[in-house]
Amino acid sequence: MAMMGGISQVEGSQNSATIESLARFAVDEHNKKENAVLEFVKVVTAKQQVVSGTMYYITLEAKDGEKNEVYETKVWVKPWLNFKEIQEFKLVDDAPN
Repeated sequence: MAMMGGISQVEGSQNSATIESLARFAVDEHNKKENAVLEFVKVVTAKQQVVSGTMYYITLEAKDGEKNEVYETKVWVKPWLNFKEIQEFKLVDDAPN
């Protein structure tokens, strides 16, 4: 059981449809906001924190042109309000080859 405010690893996050859809949402929102053309590749890891709703910390791989890069995003979700918002989306480092 995750304690309130604590950040916990999302078990099986690479295979989670929920996490993947949030990661795809983050890439789409980033593309709209920055007029970018990143293409979602895969989820690397995900953590979650119970706040007013849930804050998901997702590390994902996306293709930028011919190059795969690793990004970190924070997605805030309040399901009872149908609320989803990107808090942060940043390039971490080049993906391993």
